[in-house]
Amino acid sequence: MRRVLTIVVAGLVSGTLDILAAFASYVSQGATVEGILKYIASGVLGAAALQGGMAMVALGLLCHFALTTAMAAIFLLAALRLRSLVTHPWLWGTVYGVLTWVAMVYVVVPLSGVAGWKLPVGWSIVSGLLSHIFYVGVPIAHITQYGLRDTRRSA
Repeated sequence: MRRVLTIVVAGLVSGTLDILAAFASYVSQGATVEGILKYIASGVLGAAALQGGMAMVALGLLCHFALTTAMAAIFLLAALRLRSLVTHPWLWGTVYGVLTWVAMVYVVVPLSGVAGWKLPVGWSIVSGLLSHIFYVGVPIAHITQYGLRDTRRSA
């Protein structure tokens, strides 16, 4: 049960940090929160999601948190086999943040139904990597470290 709770908490925390960073970044460029979430939903439903209402906004939010929770689950499962992942959370969280960014940019988004998506260039690469390191990878690693700690008391 503690492992499931760890995955859920890590997914929610990293998802919240990541989506708030996305909102701050894209809203400052003229996007709306609703538009960002509809864009995420378009990964599942294609361009039609961009014309939808609040149901598409909710779907986008659900998809976002499903992805970050899956990322947390993958890290926890890996940490069960490779304990060094949680003994050095800054190092492995940084590596995992880079890996999650690469997976999203080169696998998940290109395979989704998002219309008009292009590979990031320039500052978008830097900001995307930093965001995934500090808002996804490192929080997941630290929360997983806490969740997998030995809670037995020695006598």
